[in-house]
Amino acid sequence: MVKKIVVIGGGFAGINLVNNLKKGEYHIILVDRNNYLFFPPLLYQVATGFLEPSNISYPYRKMFQNKPFIRFKMGEVVRIVPNENRIILTTGELYYDSLVLATGTKTNYFGLENVKGKAVPMKNIDDALEMRNYILEQLERATTLYSDQRELRKALTIVIAGGGPTGVEISGMLAEMKSSVFKKDYPELNRISVSGNIYLIDGAPQLLTPMHKKSQDSTHKALEKMGVNIILNTTVKDYYDDKVFLSNGEIIETKNLIWAAGVISQTFEGLSMECYGKGKRLITNAYHQVLGYSNIYAIGDTCIQMNDQKFPQGHPQVAQVALQQGKNLAHNFNHLPKNKSLRPFIYHDKGSMAIIGRNKAVADLSNLSFKGFIAWCIWIFIHLISLVHYRNRITTLYNWIVSYITKDQALRMIIRPKR
Repeated sequence: MVKKIVVIGGGFAGINLVNNLKKGEYHIILVDRNNYLFFPPLLYQVATGFLEPSNISYPYRKMFQNKPFIRFKMGEVVRIVPNENRIILTTGELYYDSLVLATGTKTNYFGLENVKGKAVPMKNIDDALEMRNYILEQLERATTLYSDQRELRKALTIVIAGGGPTGVEISGMLAEMKSSVFKKDYPELNRISVSGNIYLIDGAPQLLTPMHKKSQDSTHKALEKMGVNIILNTTVKDYYDDKVFLSNGEIIETKNLIWAAGVISQTFEGLSMECYGKGKRLITNAYHQVLGYSNIYAIGDTCIQMNDQKFPQGHPQVAQVALQQGKNLAHNFNHLPKNKSLRPFIYHDKGSMAIIGRNKAVADLSNLSFKGFIAWCIWIFIHLISLVHYRNRITTLYNWIVSYITKDQALRMIIRPKR
């Protein structure tokens, strides 16, 4: 009988596993809380109104129309029952021969309850739309605050916590919009003397910690030139009464705190606590098996593998790791029915990159570092071909061309559906 593989999570890791499994060997069920795959590196462009959600998303059921051996089920994990090979979802139950956990991460607020309740996170499509709506609402509100300069300054000031690629890209995009788009969209603000600032806060001594120093320095200088106030070696300690309290004692008054400061993996009821490592990531061996379980696997950001000599503290939680782990586990699953030897996972670092603004980016590829227009072109090309479907690529490229020529985009609508 054909064995059943249940894959929880349809991100980079899960979708690459599913797409690389051979037809006829297994019956595959992909489970996800959303009915669509989305491309996280471009979330910030949805959040700033330069792309629509459909540009970076694609429905799973459409994707699997011609693959009858793959089925999709929408739902979230409630409990795993390993001794029964059973998983309980919010939408029912499934039995499995092999279970693969590829749920990625969720936003880590480091126990800051006020921040969790009031800051805008940047982890999924819902967050991106919430940020777009919220920032636009604050700008609309600012056009009515001529007499109250303190409230006006708070409405126009934006604080971004987290100096990784997401924080850098949001800061750069908002800085460009402030100098061009906002002036055209909100002429009322051109007649006032108050101007809000953009702050980028990070606890590390430099931005883009995993990248080369040359790229870090280039990014720092470019953002400062664009008007971003960068505060390093500092973390957010609290946020209430429209005040961001920093660890260096500084207080920034603002209505807008964007949280891109960290992630953490989710835990699964039913699995032993001994199988969790740093950041609540599931500990796996070189073949992606979760510690203590022979038929439960974990790939992508939700797992940590400690036996790679080049990464003794675990692999970085980046897209390339998830992509490669999904393909490697698919290779091993394809070899299992034939009793062929399995391949241990070894991560091949292909580099990292971040876009700063128009014609500005940094890219570390192998031992080479690029910046400026060349890095910007590399970033555009890599992200364009990484989109899942040609329709996404065409619409995204069209939007990018329009925004590049006009230095603008007409997608800044405040849309809040009501149930």
